[in-house]
Amino acid sequence: MANLKKTIYTLCINNYCPEITSLTFPLMEAYAKKIGADFFVISKRRFTAMPVTYEKLQVGDLARETGADWNLFFDADTLISPEMFDPTDHLSKDTVCHNGKDFAGIRWAYDNYFRRDGRHIGSCNWCAIASDWCLDLWHPLEDLSLETALENIHITIAERHSGCCQPEHLIDDYVLSRNIARYGLKATTLSEICGKLGFRRPDGTGGNPFMWHQYDISNEQKVRQMKAVLSTPNGQPAFADEGELIHDGFGNPVMRTKDGRIVGACGLGWGLR
Repeated sequence: MANLKKTIYTLCINNYCPEITSLTFPLMEAYAKKIGADFFVISKRRFTAMPVTYEKLQVGDLARETGADWNLFFDADTLISPEMFDPTDHLSKDTVCHNGKDFAGIRWAYDNYFRRDGRHIGSCNWCAIASDWCLDLWHPLEDLSLETALENIHITIAERHSGCCQPEHLIDDYVLSRNIARYGLKATTLSEICGKLGFRRPDGTGGNPFMWHQYDISNEQKVRQMKAVLSTPNGQPAFADEGELIHDGFGNPVMRTKDGRIVGACGLGWGLR
């Protein structure tokens, strides 16, 4: 077990948002070193007829080429704490893993693969982990056209209101969800693993405090929130806005900004900057 080969992948096409990657990539590289993994940035397109997020499916072929035992993918806008543990120490090679999961029935139109599988797993593909036994997780679409796949994707009300999400942005989530169902892949989440290890949210459910990711906000908002998480003292509520720290009616810390808005914390601080 000590000599397992691991590779961490991320996607950065056309020099995606250097203001973000200047914060995230050094942490990813440090994390790769910590767990004894190679770090690989996917920077060239292979699926040019597909939305750019579909390029995450390159991981399957790249993993076969490298022969790694474990393959970990993180979106380029993912912060990984230096305290993050190695999830492969808590996974069997027959099981794939995301940080969390969605209810597939909200997001996708079901076909017989989803109906037969019955677990209703919606892939949150900003974080995906699989061994060399389970590379079908990244199997490209073969039996559906892009047009049909996009028709099967239903973004949520919140995603629609954010203005930062369209069906094509979720093509990779859809394909991985369908592959989990199609190939009957065993699946778990880092949130579930963290819960078993004693890391829990205030509501008692498992949560992963060692990673940060937000997808339905602008890049400018991401940068401000990332800097707030990195610079706020460890464990304290992190706010990207300036103002007066108050509490809502339930005792939760919120901020009254200088222009009168009430905003919640964007996470807990890591105290790194």
